[in-house]
Amino acid sequence: MKNATMPSVVDRGSFQAELDRLRTREKAHTREGDAIAAARRRLPMVEVDATLELIGPHGPVSLLDAFEGRRQLIAYYFMWNPGRPAAEQCEGCTFYTTQVGEPAHLHSRDITFAVLCQGRNVASGGADPQASYEASLRYRDFMGWQLPWYSAQPSLDALLAGRQAGLFHLICYLRDGDRVFETYWTTRRGVEAMDHSYALMDLTAYGRQEPWEDSPDGRPQECTNLRTAAGPPDWPAADWPGGRPIAQWPRLAAGRSDDLGPAGPPHQQPGHCH
Repeated sequence: MKNATMPSVVDRGSFQAELDRLRTREKAHTREGDAIAAARRRLPMVEVDATLELIGPHGPVSLLDAFEGRRQLIAYYFMWNPGRPAAEQCEGCTFYTTQVGEPAHLHSRDITFAVLCQGRNVASGGADPQASYEASLRYRDFMGWQLPWYSAQPSLDALLAGRQAGLFHLICYLRDGDRVFETYWTTRRGVEAMDHSYALMDLTAYGRQEPWEDSPDGRPQECTNLRTAAGPPDWPAADWPGGRPIAQWPRLAAGRSDDLGPAGPPHQQPGHCH
């Protein structure tokens, strides 16, 4: 990164003139985003069985229970690699879940945010639901997340009807008394709605520093994933399957254990204590 090119240097007036031209496009983008959100609010909805079973910290609960009495529910469907250690869990799901911290603002709008762990990912089938859920709870505790956390595994096929299980999804629900309706869902880059880190990176001269971006020649574009091999983070980032999700490193440095129990033994990294 030491040899990365930098933007050209101009006087303040020239800089502001270029920024003003860009601002016109930014404002148009904001207005289009508002229009898309307005169209989203006018979508129809589909009823979902409110009694579909989830596993919660104290046993079976229903999808309706996950609303915690609020009118709306946003559910993030977390991919899971059953029987594998923390280092081998999904870096994408770890990245996005780490972005969601303070729920009070959602609660003020009568919205609950919850994680529904799928008990599988696209590379593996499901394991024993209870054992897999308990391992995922230990992962949640290792990461320090305070979000409501359930297993969707008992009802996964019904909850993700028509969609690919094992891939992350973000789904919005609305309840009317004891009835539950699905109002919106997205996946892949649509899940960036949970994120602020990428949004902040996009404001900088180097952006996300990923190969797919349209950047001037000589800018860093070597970052390929959300994991590194030896602490927070080396440059360039290690390619999969090396390392572990980046957000795990500060937890290890703070002395937290990443032992997921019988379903997921700790992954020992040279030079790091667990």
